[in-house]
Amino acid sequence: MSYRPVRPATPADLDALAAVWRRAVEATHDFLTPADIAFLEPRVREQYLPALEVLIAEEAGGRPLGFIGMDGAAIEMLFVDPDEHGRGVGTRLLDAVADRAPLTVDVNEQNPAAHGFYRARGFVETGRSPLDGEGRPFPLVHLRRER
Repeated sequence: MSYRPVRPATPADLDALAAVWRRAVEATHDFLTPADIAFLEPRVREQYLPALEVLIAEEAGGRPLGFIGMDGAAIEMLFVDPDEHGRGVGTRLLDAVADRAPLTVDVNEQNPAAHGFYRARGFVETGRSPLDGEGRPFPLVHLRRER
C-alpha cells in the first residue's frame, strides 16, 4: 500500500477521525462498555480533537489510517484503524513528532498492546495514576521518551 505524507488535520476530517477512534477503541479497549464509548465519541469529535494539534496518516487514496493528537510534546491521542495495526502507521505518526522531546503519553493500564507499542519505541514508565483524566476508575501508566 502506498501512503501520503503525514499531514495536519482540518475540521473536515473530524468525522473520519472519530470513526477511526471508535474502531480502534472497540478493538483495543475491552475495559470500556458500549455506554462508555457512546459517552466519549461525541467528546472526541467535538471537544478533544479540536483542542489538539492532530496529524493524520493516510493511504494514497486519502483514507485516514490513523492519527496522533498532540499538546506540545504530550501525546494525548494516538489511534490506528485496527485493520492497519502492525503495519507501521503508529510508528509513522510517532516519527512525525519525534523532534518534540521528551515525548510523554498516558496509556490505559488495561491496554497492554499500547504499553508494548510504546515500550518497543523507547518509552519508559515514569508513574501511574489510579484514575483517568476525567476521574473515572481507569488507571493510567505514564510513559516518557527522551530524544
